[in-house]
Amino acid sequence: MDFNKKQVFQFIDEHRDEMVSLWQEVVDMKSGPHEKAGIDAVANRFQTVLDEIGATSRQVAFERAGNMLIAEFGMDRPQPGVLFLGHMDTACPAETVAGRNFTIRDGIAYGPGVLDMKGGIVAALYAIKALDSIGYKARPVKVVLAGDEEVLHAHSEAADVFVSEAKGFAAAFNVETGFKDNGIVVGRKGVMRLMMHTKGVAAHAGNDPENGRNAIEEIAHKLLAVQRLTDWDKGISFNVGVIQGGTTSTTVPEEATIYIDVRYKDPDDYAWIMKSVEEIAAKTYIEGTTTTVRYMEGIKPMKTTEGVKQLFEVVKAASAECGFVEPYAKFVGGASDSAYSVLAGVPTVCAMGVKGARNHSPEEHAIVDTLFERAKLLAACILKLDEK
Repeated sequence: MDFNKKQVFQFIDEHRDEMVSLWQEVVDMKSGPHEKAGIDAVANRFQTVLDEIGATSRQVAFERAGNMLIAEFGMDRPQPGVLFLGHMDTACPAETVAGRNFTIRDGIAYGPGVLDMKGGIVAALYAIKALDSIGYKARPVKVVLAGDEEVLHAHSEAADVFVSEAKGFAAAFNVETGFKDNGIVVGRKGVMRLMMHTKGVAAHAGNDPENGRNAIEEIAHKLLAVQRLTDWDKGISFNVGVIQGGTTSTTVPEEATIYIDVRYKDPDDYAWIMKSVEEIAAKTYIEGTTTTVRYMEGIKPMKTTEGVKQLFEVVKAASAECGFVEPYAKFVGGASDSAYSVLAGVPTVCAMGVKGARNHSPEEHAIVDTLFERAKLLAACILKLDEK
């Protein structure tokens, strides 16, 4: 191991308690999916840490979503820069996490967001701190953290910010949830959430049924048509997960709504998906009903480009040199903001955060030692990039 890497690792080892303390502090700051005040408080705390090590930082404010935090180091450095990406919101609303504060038992940390993904952000910050401690100045370093990833940026322009902030960079590391099997994510499906609404005509089910137009019956035809759009060979799946409609069993229902989750592998399939669902909405089975469809929110797919594959090889080589377990390239169905750095033309690897399991559940947990391991690996990857 070369001198710089040894010094970086020593810095991280000497600051283990400090890292865990910050991890605990931000996990105990409740920042659920619609809790802007809590998310913004986390952003402020991370901004303070970054500013203390010389970042030029700013926040992008949103009225109905958690703010984004952007911090930059050495933007005048000679080589193309490196990005750290992540999000500060958690999947669990405050009312569901009462009493679930940060705890460590037998080397495992528990708490809302401990894995998804506050631990990964702490690891990234200390990778930056460790590089700063050895006077690293080869590449600009930028941190971009969203405040509303768990709600798919429904009320912000975070996706556009990610793309604009990423352009021109050499590599991006998303410190999303790490996997116990040591998979590093090189591709992700995108997600779209759609709402289809049918308007019919209400009537008394006993005295006047012939003058009713049953919205539930109409949307049932459309529901089945939507489900049939699933194409496993293309990696496109449609799931009608919620259906709502009607008031009482004695009334022909006037309105009905379905909510559709779509997963897809190729960003270019977005147009086909929307066109197909709109065509289903436009077809009428029961005369006198009308149906509309609306895009609600989503995150684009993360494509596995040649640049992504090459960056994974850098991670693999750095991991071997550090003596860590060899990672493998993993494709997953869950979306992340890595999609947007790839769309900006930046090679990106994802799931570089702390390892654990059961995120989005009361059993969410992370392996404490991987906080330090991933901080070391992130720093080592940047040093490895400089060898190319």
